[in-house]
Amino acid sequence: MNRLAKRIQNVKPSPTLMITAKAKTLQAQGRDVIGLGSGEPDFDTPKHIKKAAIQALKEGFTKYTAVDGIPELKKAIVAKFAADNELTYTPNQVVVTVGGKQAFYNMAQAIIEAGDEVIIPAPYWVSYPDMIYLAEGTPVIVQTSEEKGFKLTPEQLEKAITPKTRLLVLNSPSNPTGATYQKEELGELGEVLLKHPQVLIVTDDIYEKIIFDRMRFYNLPQVVPALKDRCVVLNGFSKSYSMTGWRLGYAAGPEYIIKAMVMIQSQSTSNPTSFVQRGAVAALTGSQKCMEPMLRAFHERREFVVKSFNAMPGMHCFPPKGAFYAYPNIEGLLGKTAPDGKVIANSLDLADMLLDHYDVAIVPGIAFGQDPYFRISFATSMTDLERAMKRIHLAAEKLMGKG
Repeated sequence: MNRLAKRIQNVKPSPTLMITAKAKTLQAQGRDVIGLGSGEPDFDTPKHIKKAAIQALKEGFTKYTAVDGIPELKKAIVAKFAADNELTYTPNQVVVTVGGKQAFYNMAQAIIEAGDEVIIPAPYWVSYPDMIYLAEGTPVIVQTSEEKGFKLTPEQLEKAITPKTRLLVLNSPSNPTGATYQKEELGELGEVLLKHPQVLIVTDDIYEKIIFDRMRFYNLPQVVPALKDRCVVLNGFSKSYSMTGWRLGYAAGPEYIIKAMVMIQSQSTSNPTSFVQRGAVAALTGSQKCMEPMLRAFHERREFVVKSFNAMPGMHCFPPKGAFYAYPNIEGLLGKTAPDGKVIANSLDLADMLLDHYDVAIVPGIAFGQDPYFRISFATSMTDLERAMKRIHLAAEKLMGKG
């Protein structure tokens, strides 16, 4: 009898990738679809990074490397943690992975067993629960609130921890909300975690460099050094350096966990692409001013989309403190009737309506574990954002009977 493994039955395809693919299909058919689903900067990879990878190709640097990354890249990552995060690691405590997603996947496979509980604050990045399911763990979803800035509170964390709790997932700045934990807030969570030594922590810092309002980025092991030996820190090159297609991430943490992650990687992808790693060395060791135009653009776009959503009937928008996403509240649109006569019951209905009738692709909040919201990425041109906001505004007015 043909069958699939039980572990795959709870896993869903990535909603963001599905929506992006659908938008591109419609575009190929001639539709003027504006895609706001993908978390991919519209900027090109900086020239000095591409130059380093091209030079590596010219030099024939195209063979296998060490599974966990080339020594010069691991050295650069160690230096980055010391300079940016005041964290000291050795090369044996670092692994370079095929994208930040693989870093999380390898970590979950290394430490999660059947019956282990993993606390995931919602809204969450769409892949967290599914990768925990693939490790046969049990996601424990804790709903945060807009009133609390979409951040986990110490009281919620304490209540969620049980004898089965193995891992806490923290993502700051957050995908999808842009919520960013401040130093004091991390310290309060740390006080709870210090009382529960069985709980490990993964801190996903992939949007570390994309931060607004003159905030300073902190992560948990930086704020609470006593937790460093229980933390795995994830990061990558996709967002800060506009290197999404290069597929390169990294992780640092206790050597026994990193060693296990390397072992898993050795039986899956093996090493990250050789010449891509040379580009990553250039990214970390070269001038960081290459990010400045992108960060200025993200700030301008954030101001525009938040103001736009807050001017739309039936909606309001939390101002993100980091990343390049907006997560507007659409509670006022629920129960309204779409052009095809369908009643808008949730964010999925609204997403379908916007794509089918207004040619705008967004990601419904259901995909991130919390409604009634949806996510847009403002990592796209201001021209497209202006056009999209006009269409969404028109849709909201129609639903509210004002158009």
